[in-house]
Amino acid sequence: MSKLIEQFYQSQLKKDLPDIRPGDVIKVHQIIKEGDKEKIQVFEGVVIARKHGKGISSTITVRKVVDGIGVEKIIPLHSPTIKKFEVVKHSKVRRAKLYYLRTATGKKARLKQKELALAIGDKNENDIPTSQEGIEDSQNVS
Repeated sequence: MSKLIEQFYQSQLKKDLPDIRPGDVIKVHQIIKEGDKEKIQVFEGVVIARKHGKGISSTITVRKVVDGIGVEKIIPLHSPTIKKFEVVKHSKVRRAKLYYLRTATGKKARLKQKELALAIGDKNENDIPTSQEGIEDSQNVS
């Protein structure tokens, strides 16, 4: 019996999910049904938590501030009503759950950009001149 359930869960899992982590700013495109009409609603915010592992029941909590009021949505990652996820930017965080953002305002609510931290540490060895190249360059200047 449990093998049948696992096979069903595997068939329902989404294959094209981006790497979503706490601290990321994402756009969630969700299908909303109003009567006979369907429309796609976009919810953009910061991921403050990811729960329940990588299975069918995995969820993320997305938070944004609208007119000074914090709004949070718990979004199932593998829900059929979710059209797609777009990762807008990554932030460098040191916690798995960013619940402190609920009470933080102003400068304390800012998250550091991950690209800047990676760009400083990602120097190629080809970019650094060797001692011979440095000597040749200095002699050509004279």
